Amino acid sequence: MNRSNSPETGFIDPSGANAEAIRHLAEDVLDQLLGQLGAAEDRSPLPDESAVPAGTIPESPRSQTDLLGDLETIVAGSMNPAHPGYIGHMDTMPTTVSVLGDLVASAINNNMLSVEMSPVLSELEVQLTETIASEFGLGPDAGGVLASGGSLANLHALSVARNHAFDVQGGGLTGLAREPVLFTSEVAHTSLQKAAMVLGLGTDAVVAVETDADSRMKPSALNHAVEQAERDGHVPFCVVATAGTTTTGNIDPLPAVSEIADEHDLWLHVDAAYGGALVFSGAERGRLDGIEAADSVTFNPQKWCYVAKTCAMALFADTDVLQEKFRIGAPYMRGDDAIPNLGELGVQGTRRAEVLKLWLTFQHLGRDGLGQLIDESYRLTAAVRDHVADHDTLELASEPEMNLVCFRAAPDWCPPDERDALNGRLQRYLLSEQEIFVSLPTYRDARWLRVVLLNPFTDEATLDRLFDGVDVFLDADGP
Repeated sequence: MNRSNSPETGFIDPSGANAEAIRHLAEDVLDQLLGQLGAAEDRSPLPDESAVPAGTIPESPRSQTDLLGDLETIVAGSMNPAHPGYIGHMDTMPTTVSVLGDLVASAINNNMLSVEMSPVLSELEVQLTETIASEFGLGPDAGGVLASGGSLANLHALSVARNHAFDVQGGGLTGLAREPVLFTSEVAHTSLQKAAMVLGLGTDAVVAVETDADSRMKPSALNHAVEQAERDGHVPFCVVATAGTTTTGNIDPLPAVSEIADEHDLWLHVDAAYGGALVFSGAERGRLDGIEAADSVTFNPQKWCYVAKTCAMALFADTDVLQEKFRIGAPYMRGDDAIPNLGELGVQGTRRAEVLKLWLTFQHLGRDGLGQLIDESYRLTAAVRDHVADHDTLELASEPEMNLVCFRAAPDWCPPDERDALNGRLQRYLLSEQEIFVSLPTYRDARWLRVVLLNPFTDEATLDRLFDGVDVFLDADGP
């Protein structure tokens, strides 16, 4: 094939003819990137402004020097989760091996659609999802499929739940005499409404269940909602419990929720996108007691397991149900009785090999490394909670159950209707003056400061700087 219009390093020559030029390009990119990442503390957690390269397509190849210059600008203007003061979202610096795993996965460019197109990685994904399902106690027939994000994993799980309940994978919903509904807490992730919309149920089919003061679903309210839906002529089919709410990090009472699901013969899905990582902590895994009763689980290792984005999974207690209620065969692909074509079982067909960076992270950190990171997050969480308790001017949104603390400034001298604006100014001050980024979510119709203690390099000094900044700001902003 004529490649005269492409640069010498446009592709890696399989004969090795351009190996030296490729090596120089790779080394230059890697050296520049490592230089920027190794000095991440010198850049703000969020840039003040970002220069965006032109989105045009040049007529001819640009020089390596120009490309490196633009790459440097892109990194400099990007979110900087490696900074120890970046404690505002469920984003973290990834493990080194997951970054390298992404490089390898991109280089070999296997397609997780089928075993034929990803022979080693398909089998590895099957084995690893079975292993993780066993960590949750889902039983000997459990397994699952990786997905590019928790929203897709939730969509996958609810699709199987719907098809299992109504046998509509062929004929669709139009033949149903009554409308299906599912139940989840009023603070559950919005991906559930999106899934209901995509599945033809409509967002109104997601019934919001009242929560307690700590954002946990009330079992009595759930039972009442199910019974009310039945009286209204709807057909309940699924309950979604949350293990790690997005804003406050709370966990629904899984044993009580599973009892109600059993009583009403409902599919139980647990959205453990964030909190699922607790299974790797000997000290904290008991917080997930009851998850073993789930029919399906969403888990997102790209969060508390430090795997580079994206890496999520939908796990099922009975993979036979997944096969029977979701699989669409691809006649253009060779089948394998031992290992399924994962693209036939998942929402996505063509998919990159996220399993490689996940497997590498588990191998590199081991249970001891993962468990320690989770336990250290709890130690810092306790310190933040104590700081808030020691400040008369601060209040908690809920009692922390994970490594999230949601609090706000609520001094007596600030009228309640002005506290949202006060906390907005405080967030901006912490970023500009203390180089600490905390997010500012809306929770129960008010603005709160949210701290997420994920970064392995965040320490007590970071927290001292945070609360010293709070004190300075409130002293200056007060009466």
